[in-house]
Amino acid sequence: MKRTITGVKPTGTPHLGNYIGAIKPALELAEGEGQSLYFIADLHALNTIHNKSQLKKMTYEVAATWLALGLNPDRSFFYRQSDIRELTELQWILSSVTNKGLLNRAHAYKAQVDQNRTAGKEEDTGVNMGLFNYPVLMAADLLLMDASDVPVGRDNLQHIEIARDIAEAFHRQYEETFQLPKPIVSEPSAVLPGLDGRKMSKSYQNTIPLFSEEKKLEKLVKRIVTDSTPPEQAKETEGSTLFTLYREFGTDTELAQMTDAFRQGIGYGEIKQEVFRVMNRALKQPRQKYVQLLENPEKIDKLLESGADKVRPYAQLKVKKVKEMIGLL
Repeated sequence: MKRTITGVKPTGTPHLGNYIGAIKPALELAEGEGQSLYFIADLHALNTIHNKSQLKKMTYEVAATWLALGLNPDRSFFYRQSDIRELTELQWILSSVTNKGLLNRAHAYKAQVDQNRTAGKEEDTGVNMGLFNYPVLMAADLLLMDASDVPVGRDNLQHIEIARDIAEAFHRQYEETFQLPKPIVSEPSAVLPGLDGRKMSKSYQNTIPLFSEEKKLEKLVKRIVTDSTPPEQAKETEGSTLFTLYREFGTDTELAQMTDAFRQGIGYGEIKQEVFRVMNRALKQPRQKYVQLLENPEKIDKLLESGADKVRPYAQLKVKKVKEMIGLL
């Protein structure tokens, strides 16, 4: 069965990069055949979030984001990662067939090591085992539920590759039991640029929060960095942060008109005003629903608990099969 799965870490207020890179394509795939699973990756968040209140707040924000943008918990599986205990059990089993060298090549770990070397520190300074084992837990997320399709940003493709490598290592050691997931990359906006032109990321502090209040959203759009090309001169759509955002929120007719305006010449101030207009139009109703959900966290808890109840029987059967296969049962 086709089964798509998407998880979002509650490590910050959801922003446009999260929406365009993962949330939007995942919700679109849910309209097709098969099953769709969405989870709040709160176990992954423990690597960086060590404050109870902060973790709970961000978990509610992520859950409210999915629901405000149209996730239907009656049609899909919507759950909190930590509610599925079989997940960490499978992670340990998968760790036993995962080579350390594979994890040494993981982007997040390598980035920390490179940063430490540059600073003249010991390579593993600040590296906890949660960070190092992050790819194994992500593999467990996908393999436990036999995910076939995983919507990801282009910069997260390695996670899917590692999950496949771990599954194949298990199959060589025992026998074939896991579905090999494949990535679904959102095109052409797989990596959304932020306010400064770099990839939109909380670490760069260049994000546009998805549900910014209307006036704040307008101010953020006006802050997007542009070049010094005069209004009357043609502008490139390729690589333009403003055009990328407009493409995601404008209609086909509006996009054709904006494309022509870029070719003919248009001022950046006018472009920014149009970008704000189409973004605010698309996000106005979801923003209202988001605020209402956050005012009623008990409703969010009930929906997540109900989703976990639907997922748990499958997870239990999968882990039971794996344990029988390796001799633990």
